Amino acid sequence: MGMTIAEKIIASHLVSGDMKTGSEIALRIDQTLTQDATGTMAYLEFETMGIDRVRTERSVAYIDHNTLQCGFENADDHRYIQSVAKKHGIWFSRPGNGICHQVHLERFGVPGKTLIGSDSHTPTGGGLGMLAFGAGGMDVAVAMGGGAYYITMPKMYKVNLTGRLRPFVTAKDVSLEILRILSVKGGVGAIIEWGGEGVKTLSVPERATITNMGTELGATTSIFPSDEVTRAFLAAEGREGDYIPLSSDEDAHYDRVIDIDLSALEPMIACPHSPDKVVTVRSIAGTKVDQVCIGSCTNSSLMDMLKVAALLKGRTVSPSVSLSISPGSRQVLSMLSECGALNDIILSGARLLECACGPCIGMGFSPNSEGVSLRTFNRNFEGRSGTADARVYLVSPETAVAAALKGVITDPRDLGDMPEIVMPAAFRIDDSAVLAPASPDEAKAVEVLRGPNIRKFPECRPQEDTLCAELTLKVGDNITTDHIMPAGAKILPYRSNIPHLSQFCFGVCDKTFPERAKAAGQSIVVGGANYGQGSSREHAALVPLYLGVRAVIAKSFARIHAANLINAGILPLTFKNPDDYDKLSQGDMLSLSGIYAGMDKGEITLKDETSGAEIALTCAFTARQKAMLKAGGLLAYTKECGEQ
Repeated sequence: MGMTIAEKIIASHLVSGDMKTGSEIALRIDQTLTQDATGTMAYLEFETMGIDRVRTERSVAYIDHNTLQCGFENADDHRYIQSVAKKHGIWFSRPGNGICHQVHLERFGVPGKTLIGSDSHTPTGGGLGMLAFGAGGMDVAVAMGGGAYYITMPKMYKVNLTGRLRPFVTAKDVSLEILRILSVKGGVGAIIEWGGEGVKTLSVPERATITNMGTELGATTSIFPSDEVTRAFLAAEGREGDYIPLSSDEDAHYDRVIDIDLSALEPMIACPHSPDKVVTVRSIAGTKVDQVCIGSCTNSSLMDMLKVAALLKGRTVSPSVSLSISPGSRQVLSMLSECGALNDIILSGARLLECACGPCIGMGFSPNSEGVSLRTFNRNFEGRSGTADARVYLVSPETAVAAALKGVITDPRDLGDMPEIVMPAAFRIDDSAVLAPASPDEAKAVEVLRGPNIRKFPECRPQEDTLCAELTLKVGDNITTDHIMPAGAKILPYRSNIPHLSQFCFGVCDKTFPERAKAAGQSIVVGGANYGQGSSREHAALVPLYLGVRAVIAKSFARIHAANLINAGILPLTFKNPDDYDKLSQGDMLSLSGIYAGMDKGEITLKDETSGAEIALTCAFTARQKAMLKAGGLLAYTKECGEQ
């Protein structure tokens, strides 16, 4: 039997394990990336391993999240990351150079290579034919130290594309269509490969938009072939030498095949507050709009920005709308400036923001109260924008421009003819904002600079054989990492200060949780289906760890968050019968006994000491994960067994 693209890359990077669906496999990692909201913690973890220099082919530290500097905290973290990168062999992308996924696609991504990043949208690299995973900072730290990355061997899905996109219909609409089909949990446990004749009509930036949004499906990752389109993109970046062809075998097996006719699609929109609440733009046209944001790692490429500029040229943004534009990289911004497109954007009345994540993570440009905001981003979770009662919709750049000009949600096809966009044959190359690390000899004299906001890592707590604790919080389905550990301008500066950060834990769900959890000493959290979807931020595990959470029981878990819980030494357990969720009440005292034997058997009995109910819970831990939990998490396990 033939192999899929992902299976070929896995086979060439397999360190241990059997490539059988559901089995644990370990992969050699070629590249890593971090960003500053997760990077400080990842590098603190790397330092605890006592390794002088990274052992990957390429590791890059990006500054793109915490760029709004209202105090010393973010600046101190940036200084720390720059110094630790210089000392340990990591390339450093300075603030203003751009969003990690956009810059990595432009300058560092290589077809056929493996990449993990401490950001859930790292699968953007799949647009180039990389096998790219979002991961927790601890996993990235271990990979930088030369350790393998462990995952469960995924299922293989294929999306077969036919036809060609019509004017004003975009790769973002393709992403929204697959979310409509599969939902935010429909890709869990699967790698999604995009193929078919329609793939040849999509540029690398369009492919990257689709693989970026694959994260919202819960997929392990998404990937496109590496073909002549890929070669042309790399050649334009002056990196044609990085090109290799990659395609699946004709007799490759897929667990599911989905057919999408590109020519049949129309402009789509995701309604509040989930990326899979997808309808056609036409169906809700006329809804008043207060704000429009164009950019993010999903839609900030040169192609996206040239289309935006062409549609804005000679037109003026509606007086009732505030429009922001965030180019994805310094390369994109400089090329917009050189060709005059930037002037068309500015003259329209748009507000130009820096080349950073910005509004996507609530870092500035929050909507007005009860405001409607159309964004070309990948997430519209409640409160993520920084305004608790805002209604955020996800759209393509073309739909965003139409709304900005008209003041209401508008099908972009109503704007008239789509201007012709001609992409340059070569991009402007200037890597001066990417700083090389010191040589091994020079690194010995480099001082790592730490500010007062950088606190020590939370204490590891080995999992004992019995646990009796209060159920301090019960939440529903699709709880995101934004619910557990919110982002935003007021909170992100404290990502390296877990004690301070802890006061915001579960603030979206219950502002009393942090104090109640502290008072309980140790506790258990109960959730519904798809618990922990969204960002890869390990803080959604580390902060509950600090607050004494010892176990999380849910109907089902998102992949990265479940891994982060285990990395932190927190026990993730699943209801054998999802209806048993209803038998538990917040405030009940719960007990687990025979945990070690239960982990081996795959089933642990929970007793509700308050009601007397006994509930069967399931787990499927590998031998390594069981050892990690008993040790108190990944770092403790790594020290204990010497694994790197």
